[in-house]
Amino acid sequence: MTDPTPKTTVFEYMSGLARELGAINLGQGFPEMEEPPELIAAAQRALAERSNQYPPMRGLPELRGAICDYYARTQGLDFAPDNVVVTSGGTEALAASLLALVRPGDEVVLVQPLYDAYLPLIEWAGGTAKFISLTPPDWSFPLADLAAAIGPKTRGIVLNTPNNPVGTMLGRGTLEAIGVLAQAHDLWVLCDEVWEGMVFDGTPHLSPLAVPALADRAIKIGSAGKIFSMTGWKVGWAVAAPTLAARIAGRHQFLTFTTATPLQWAVAGGFALPAQWHEHHLARYRAAKAQLVGGLEAAGFAVLPASGTWFVTLDLAASGLPADDLAVSERLVREAGVASIPVSAFYAQSPERGYLRLCFTKQPAVLDAALERLAAFRAAC
Repeated sequence: MTDPTPKTTVFEYMSGLARELGAINLGQGFPEMEEPPELIAAAQRALAERSNQYPPMRGLPELRGAICDYYARTQGLDFAPDNVVVTSGGTEALAASLLALVRPGDEVVLVQPLYDAYLPLIEWAGGTAKFISLTPPDWSFPLADLAAAIGPKTRGIVLNTPNNPVGTMLGRGTLEAIGVLAQAHDLWVLCDEVWEGMVFDGTPHLSPLAVPALADRAIKIGSAGKIFSMTGWKVGWAVAAPTLAARIAGRHQFLTFTTATPLQWAVAGGFALPAQWHEHHLARYRAAKAQLVGGLEAAGFAVLPASGTWFVTLDLAASGLPADDLAVSERLVREAGVASIPVSAFYAQSPERGYLRLCFTKQPAVLDAALERLAAFRAAC
């Protein structure tokens, strides 16, 4: 077991340094763009015209239905409201799912780099983790390592697609191979898909729930905060077969019980917006990514390909910098005035230290200023 006392995350640390030093914060993943006025207006209407009391524990039927409609339109998935549990953010959906699935002594396979909530949640449920790692620099999925990691105590696998921090996505062949292993060993698969609405290169997002072998044993985690860029709203959900969804709801009711009613109405309204709205919303972020990547490459940085998320990854050695992400990120914020996140922070063991994550969801002038500082830093190294 790890120390139960919460430690300050690298995200809080780097954001704190950015505030203290007046640095540009390209570390923590939150947008600094105009927030969608349509969603704000929908929340205002809901506050004034809808109930502000407890909604149903599993979420407003209208929102659960809207989530089903969204996935039918965008991913060809056929869900009913009984498949959906609305939670207070994607992290609470992860927590409710892991508390429902993990028993003391269970082993769960985690894939590095990983979101930092996975491991403590498994340990709080009494489980232990086995780790496998994506293979840089293309961050390919190690199917052989996954097969080798599965033992008699293994009960589940946690996946993340698109992956935070590196932005790669799992394809059908990989998911089908995972499905074969899951069936053979009777494993559940929990898939963190919160970045599914932020894919910029046309790669189709594929959920494990689209793979027949995983349809009854996978759980899909989604987030309105990422789809609509309203991270502070903390509206998320878990989608699974009805029996699994019922188990997740049983834990959710004793975590947060419900999620803010007006915000549920607003998110339901967001899902009712036309496809053109979502395309326009995504285009702003695609332009910001192109601005940051283009500026970095012009300055001599090596940027790794990524399909989704709000982040890009620098290959430090290929950029002519020391392959020590902790040291480089500390120097960047102190000497160049730009906060970043070392990719090694997304590892629990045997970290890769040669990569740095930068967030592009900022105003064009902020990105230009950051690029000027980053270029000067690299030129001086």
